[in-house]
Amino acid sequence: MPDRLAVGIDIGGTKIAAGVVDEDGRILARRRRLTPSTDAELVLTAIAELTEELRDEHPVKAVGIGAAGFIDESQSTVMFSPHLAWRNEPLRDRVARRTRLPVLVDNDANTSAWAEWRFGAAQNVPDVVTVTLGTGIGGAIVIDGQPYRGAHGMAGEFGHQQVVPDGILCECGNRGCWEQYASGRVLTRRASAEVAAGSPAGRRLLELAHLDHPTTSGADVLVDGTHVTRLAAAGDATAVAWIAEVGHWLGIGLANLSASIDPGLFVIGGGVSDADEMLLAPARAAHADQLVGRGFRSEARIVRAHLGPDAGLVGAADMARIRARRRRPANPAGRARVAARTGRSPRRRR
Repeated sequence: MPDRLAVGIDIGGTKIAAGVVDEDGRILARRRRLTPSTDAELVLTAIAELTEELRDEHPVKAVGIGAAGFIDESQSTVMFSPHLAWRNEPLRDRVARRTRLPVLVDNDANTSAWAEWRFGAAQNVPDVVTVTLGTGIGGAIVIDGQPYRGAHGMAGEFGHQQVVPDGILCECGNRGCWEQYASGRVLTRRASAEVAAGSPAGRRLLELAHLDHPTTSGADVLVDGTHVTRLAAAGDATAVAWIAEVGHWLGIGLANLSASIDPGLFVIGGGVSDADEMLLAPARAAHADQLVGRGFRSEARIVRAHLGPDAGLVGAADMARIRARRRRPANPAGRARVAARTGRSPRRRR
């Protein structure tokens, strides 16, 4: 069933994950590499090599790529990527020339949202917003079962909506962005301050960090949001309070999105979502408290994503597989086979 298999590739700032995905969203084979610096040519070579390795094992017919950054409306060009040296990079066509396969490129938040809508937490819900909490906040919108990309292909940058006028300075250059109050960077900021102060919470966080990196000296070990989540899961009241505060700000931002989009479901993913109900319960409370028209309208459900870090890869492959199967065959015999399967007369190409 070769037309039912596609390669999905998820490009991050530190790693490239690739896999062969079937039409039910199952990953049949995997590959992974470190992202080779910020050199566009080296990243292109890594994508092509990973595809060829997987292609040697499975008869794939398309490649889907999820990349962090702004993708143009034609799903062919990476206009800007914060992690890689891509500026107006024609990624789709360059990968297609190297692999000789149909290629689709989309923002990694869109591919993750599509995977959750097709195979995960958002199945059978027509209007969905996904919010990914990592170092920052990413997001995507599915409306009436279709990804919404906006007029220029750049919708879903929820992390940079302003929630605190003249608030904390954001890396984007503005102040008070949502991701400065409801992302992994908040937990990392809190943890680092406690370690520097030598507080009891800081010492416990250092102990957890040393367990992860036993050969690293005390001066060099780094704590981050994952250690806060683990400390909270162990019952530490300070860590629980930090996560609840992030959840509160998450709910405020979701209420803003409810006012503008009115989805039926919010799906929360990313590493911070590992805190599960410690994060989501205060988010639901803040969302309900801040929701415009509260008490007189239906509220969106807020749930945790199901597919975890595989979502971007699975969604990219599924998008590419569907796009490739919809393409009209280039030869008359192929068009005749399509007509026989569908019962429709093929139209001549112009």
